[in-house]
Amino acid sequence: MQISRRGPRDLAAHVFRPEPSQSLRTAVILLHGGAWRFGSAEAMVPYAEALARLGFVAIAAEYRLLGEAPWPAQLDDVWDAIAWTRSRAGELGIDADKIALQGFSAGGHLALLAAGRGAERPECGVAAVISLFAPPRLDGPTLPGLPSLAVALLGPAATPAEVLAATPIHHVREGFPPTFLLSGMSDFLVPPAATLELHHALAAAHVDVDLHLYHGHTHEFAALPSMLEPVHAEIASFLRRSVVDRAAHIAENLELNPFARPGWGPPRSPE
Repeated sequence: MQISRRGPRDLAAHVFRPEPSQSLRTAVILLHGGAWRFGSAEAMVPYAEALARLGFVAIAAEYRLLGEAPWPAQLDDVWDAIAWTRSRAGELGIDADKIALQGFSAGGHLALLAAGRGAERPECGVAAVISLFAPPRLDGPTLPGLPSLAVALLGPAATPAEVLAATPIHHVREGFPPTFLLSGMSDFLVPPAATLELHHALAAAHVDVDLHLYHGHTHEFAALPSMLEPVHAEIASFLRRSVVDRAAHIAENLELNPFARPGWGPPRSPE
């Protein structure tokens, strides 16, 4: 299906639907990785199929690569994909306010940034962000011989203000959508310390955030046969608690977990 046409070619969305009886009326837009310069939506097929089996409408969305269009075309394309999904909520069998972004590496950067800068396109809000192996900063260290992420995305002439504008952690704030973070403990491209820093920033802003760090894994491990289903079971749990039926999650806690009820917890200092 065509999402938009901003350049010389149409940008498409590949839609994967659950069985009607299993639908959770929630969509997940998938954004591929590849350093903003490589990759394609077809790489998202295994992830989309896994999400569809769990009851979600999964949408593998294309965005223009840096060889086609300079930054911020990629961010504009993500916002266009959100707007397209919202406009077709009835056709897709979803609720328009139950749309999440799931991105991998560079796609995770785009997902975080699209949510963090959502005020620029208020019609393109999302209910949650799922970020896997994504760089929260563009100014961090890189491997020897590789350019900084800021140079890779923005070019060598980028100003400090332009780098900040494209840096997800700079846009963390209260009201940021619930966020799922995943990283490998052996990831040498996006070290787990960077993901931990983002987690701390989100928690400090009172954002609902899940953090998953997997030992024995490096970058882009979620499609491995042994990891595809477990990782997406965790993502499904996050989405059920945060988007699909948040009220049911809260009610279950209040009914069955005494530690979740008002009055429990550390004593507060007198006002």
